[in-house]
Amino acid sequence: MSCARGGSVFSRVDKRVSVLLVLLMIFALAGCSSGSSPGQAKKQGAVELNLAHFFPATHPAETELIQPWAKAISEATDGQVIIKSNPGETLLKADGIYEGVVNGVADIGLSCFSYTRGRFPVLEAFELPGTTYNNSKVASKVAWEGIKQLNPQEIQDTKLMMVFCTGPGDLFTKIPVNSLEDLQGLGIRATGLSADTLKALGANPVPMPQSDAYEALSKGVVKGNLSTVEVLKGWKHAEVTQYLTRTPFLYNTLFFITMNLDKWNSLSPENQKAIEEVSKEYFEEVAISLWDKQAETALKYAFDEKGMKEIKLSDQEISRWVNLVKPMQDDFVKKMNEKGYQGQQIMDTVKSLADKYNKEYK
Repeated sequence: MSCARGGSVFSRVDKRVSVLLVLLMIFALAGCSSGSSPGQAKKQGAVELNLAHFFPATHPAETELIQPWAKAISEATDGQVIIKSNPGETLLKADGIYEGVVNGVADIGLSCFSYTRGRFPVLEAFELPGTTYNNSKVASKVAWEGIKQLNPQEIQDTKLMMVFCTGPGDLFTKIPVNSLEDLQGLGIRATGLSADTLKALGANPVPMPQSDAYEALSKGVVKGNLSTVEVLKGWKHAEVTQYLTRTPFLYNTLFFITMNLDKWNSLSPENQKAIEEVSKEYFEEVAISLWDKQAETALKYAFDEKGMKEIKLSDQEISRWVNLVKPMQDDFVKKMNEKGYQGQQIMDTVKSLADKYNKEYK
């Protein structure tokens, strides 16, 4: 009898436990449906955008700009727009990124306009020698504002999100360059427009990629390099050059971040607005000073640790150099006029904006 009563007790306990388990499951399911489904809906409905660029994953362009910018966009769109970065040419080669965005191979791309020279004729005005840029902030503000003013046809096939620049490039040499006479016949590593610039000044441009310059400098194959100063540390060029001649009127490179037009048009107006607001913030707070920050670190390394000497040209000497490269601007105006563009207006836009922002960012 005791066993019968015990079995009955255990039976009643089992039933209660079963009821409690069922109730707990019901509450759990209710909690999931009310609390988790909105998040799941966003995740399921999120748009993932592949971004292609050529910088290594450790470069500030990736770590300080692209990653935080992508995170801010995800937050601003409440998780509805997710950007996946593909650095180091893992999705597209550097010179194929813009066309890759146009064709939808990548949804977003970061690269240089100059990698496809001739594809962006109007934008070449911002990279021509003869215009002084005090720093990357100046060059970036000039380029982005100038592009919005000119609104050239060549960029209408994507949604341009921001343009920023390296700013000025300088001469790093194994011998001091204080004047044009010191530059005559000097072998300087350069490519593209920079090579044309050095040739106009009487130097001997030697084309080679940046990755080969250290060895060429160390062996004396070339006597210098024309580039932005971050290579003094990033590529260790301060180890194989002794002099830095300031030439803020010889060099500038434009980078773009742009999106496939169909992909942009597929986004809701709310998400488009959020992306534009985030992009504006990151342009002003990060992109325009990205190369200035690298330059500051590189110069400290070059001067304090490697003992490089800085050379500043006199105003008279600068005028001599600028006069020699001015025909490159004149030739640009002529060619643009022949193509039906307002060549002088384009060049005047660049110069007036440079004057404006050089005063603001000294």
